[in-house]
Amino acid sequence: MSSTPARRLASGLRRRGLDAPARLLADAHRPVAPLLADLGAAIGPLLGAAGATGAQRLLSDPAMLDAVIDELDGPEDGGG
Repeated sequence: MSSTPARRLASGLRRRGLDAPARLLADAHRPVAPLLADLGAAIGPLLGAAGATGAQRLLSDPAMLDAVIDELDGPEDGGG
């Protein structure tokens, strides 16, 4: 249903106990999602060269913020 990078990010945040703060920050940054997508397009090649292709995909798609929020709202054990 949702993308693998969003699921991995949500899982990592849960493991570290940061899912609630991340959810609040994601909601607060929803209005700037298109700007984050532009940022992802601008620094995408640098992130790709560093091996952070998941982060590149998360930033380059404005809908990915919603996917991360959906993952954070979903059940703790995503299965898969």
